[in-house]
Amino acid sequence: MGLAVANVRGFDIPARRPFFETLIQLIIGVLFVSISATVTPESMRHLVLPTLGLVAILVLVTRPLVAFLATIRTELTGGERAFIGWMAPRGIVAAATASTFGVDLAAIHVGGASKILPVAFLVIVATVALYGLTAMPVARRLRVTRPARTRPLLIGGDPWVIDLAHALRAAGLDVLMWAASDAERTQIKAASFQLAPGELLAAAAGQGARVEGVTAILLLTEEDDFNALAATTLSIDSDTPVYRLAPREPSHGVVAPYIAGETLFTPSLTRPSLSARTEAGAQIAIARANGGPPPGSDVLFLINPEGTLTPVTTTRPPTPQPGDTLVLLTGGE
Repeated sequence: MGLAVANVRGFDIPARRPFFETLIQLIIGVLFVSISATVTPESMRHLVLPTLGLVAILVLVTRPLVAFLATIRTELTGGERAFIGWMAPRGIVAAATASTFGVDLAAIHVGGASKILPVAFLVIVATVALYGLTAMPVARRLRVTRPARTRPLLIGGDPWVIDLAHALRAAGLDVLMWAASDAERTQIKAASFQLAPGELLAAAAGQGARVEGVTAILLLTEEDDFNALAATTLSIDSDTPVYRLAPREPSHGVVAPYIAGETLFTPSLTRPSLSARTEAGAQIAIARANGGPPPGSDVLFLINPEGTLTPVTTTRPPTPQPGDTLVLLTGGE
């Protein structure tokens, strides 16, 4: 039913619903407790060693084979395919299925039916413990981990936005970009930045889906209303922080002046003033925070030694610490 409904045209099913997610977690928690309460120590006698053998078959044979067949002709690397073949913790589906069918089979006196639930319970405990303890070491060994550094998505293709992307990349961040017009997208590609697929951003804006690997979204287009609406839409069902430029003036725009939320940079550094300064010769550069920002410059972002990007917003003045990297707008006054 899930496969059918998700592929029927006309159904708009958001990717994430926080209320239902919370409710489902509560129900799963109650279900796990109620199922595990029916498994007694006596019912697991003489089942531990055979169950460990079953777990070994599931972990070393079944899961790798399924992952190998499922990832044939995909763009996944060998390490990613191997990691998929390693991770397969059993959970609520196995427990619920075992509790349902085990009781029914035991009621009609099927041999061994009373062992189904205890075995499923032991498989769940063993696989969750095994994969939970080994996930990070295996990921490191297979080199499929991603550094904790911020990976921002810059939406916009103006020249100063590309200059900002250059500065963030020079500071050590992996920058992803997106723009609507073909001309801006061509400029982004010419600057050797990775271009986010248009359908990915559309899915994120329309259904609240997470943009894979992105840890911050910066809305930097020249359309204030687009920035405001996109920031509101993306923030509803996403844990990724979303920032937008301040609108031109409080009285201009259809929705931008009336939508709450933090906007980027100091109150005087709106989108028009930023564009005007860059056209007048202002440069976006990086500098160490040890000596403080140079006179006549505006701090746009802080990047700490771990690579965490902190934007300066209209309500949060910059508080650089020793060792931080400053992203500055210099000159053009």
